[in-house]
Amino acid sequence: MVFRKMFKRRSEPDVQLEQGLAKTRRGVFSEIARLFDRGTLDDDLYEELEMLLIQADIGWDVSQKLVEELQTQVREQGIRDPADAKDVLRNEMVKLLEGATRNRTVKVLQRGVPFVIMVVGVNGVGKTTSIAKLANYHKGFGRTVMVAAGDTFRAAAIDQLQVWGERLDVPVIAHKPGSDPAAVVFDAMQAAHNRNIDVLIVDTAGRLHTKTNLMQELHKVRNVMKRHVERAPQEVLLVIDATSGQNGLIQAQEFSKSVDITDIMIAKLDGTSKGGIAFAVARELGTPISYIGTGERATDMAEFREDTYVDALFFGEGEGLA
Repeated sequence: MVFRKMFKRRSEPDVQLEQGLAKTRRGVFSEIARLFDRGTLDDDLYEELEMLLIQADIGWDVSQKLVEELQTQVREQGIRDPADAKDVLRNEMVKLLEGATRNRTVKVLQRGVPFVIMVVGVNGVGKTTSIAKLANYHKGFGRTVMVAAGDTFRAAAIDQLQVWGERLDVPVIAHKPGSDPAAVVFDAMQAAHNRNIDVLIVDTAGRLHTKTNLMQELHKVRNVMKRHVERAPQEVLLVIDATSGQNGLIQAQEFSKSVDITDIMIAKLDGTSKGGIAFAVARELGTPISYIGTGERATDMAEFREDTYVDALFFGEGEGLA
């Protein structure tokens, strides 16, 4: 019996995603793929697989669950060929991520009533670049976009957003460094209404998740938004640095305790040889992973899709469909 026919076909190749995940694919995941080049399935393979999954930042609990499920499927289906076992692992990883995938259709319910995205995350995760990517993404759908420079604690953050705004032809509402972020958001909300802006992206200061007063400030900013648009912010996007590994998961867990996170962007995936943080986030948080960042350009962002993500990790570089 050919077990491969029982499995889902691999997704259509995503060239941008494959290129962005090249470092990850050539790192730990290449070692995982090579495990299944062996002639037989044995206990040593499963033990090595679990250790490699942990090294890939998937996390101990998630790694153990994946290996246990693989062993169960192999036993119940009578699989002998390691290549077929690899396909089982692939499908189990896709299933794990399915709950963390979200339909990215943004409905502009009324012109002049902006869809507000509040972007949060600790310093250094790539938040400013991610905002530029979001702006470019929404412009690609023909939506009008505005950015509010709500990170008033860093002059560089304001300057960087203004540079991106000029490059992308997106207006940026900003005050002087040290200004009240809520005042910036107030002006941005008014400007978005007056200019019939479809999408307003609000930057916030890079918060250390242990600073209670800074978290309280986020609530103040949200209250300002709600005075203008009752449902705002319609999206609260947490940016996680893929290179931070399990620390990124801890940050996400802490943020979710203080802020109602609706979406996650995993940034800097092109800079890590591990890349398993998406599985840990999916398992531990259940918050939709909406985007992934794979480079420094405004176009280096993709919607998160579980099948293309897993296939870019394992296959890629011209292997094609099964």
